Amino acid sequence: MTQAIYCFDTASVRFAIHPEGPDGERCIVEIAEDPLRDLFGACGGGDSLVDAYLMNADLINALALARHRETQGRPVRLETADFETSDIGVYH
Repeated sequence: MTQAIYCFDTASVRFAIHPEGPDGERCIVEIAEDPLRDLFGACGGGDSLVDAYLMNADLINALALARHRETQGRPVRLETADFETSDIGVYH
């Protein structure tokens, strides 16, 4: 089950990915509010942002995993531009 929390201090939703599978390392990733509002339909406060993430978790997690591999383990924060330049299509 995918879990996520809204973080007011960073204006993002934090969630975990497991690059090596469910029994492997757990990496925390952030997605900024802007892509959740602009691309995934969030329209309210923190709960709306988390819901937008959860409804699109497969797509967002796939991009997070790709960015994690590209950055070789450095922290990942997804912004709108990451979705615009990826091969992963955005859907609502």
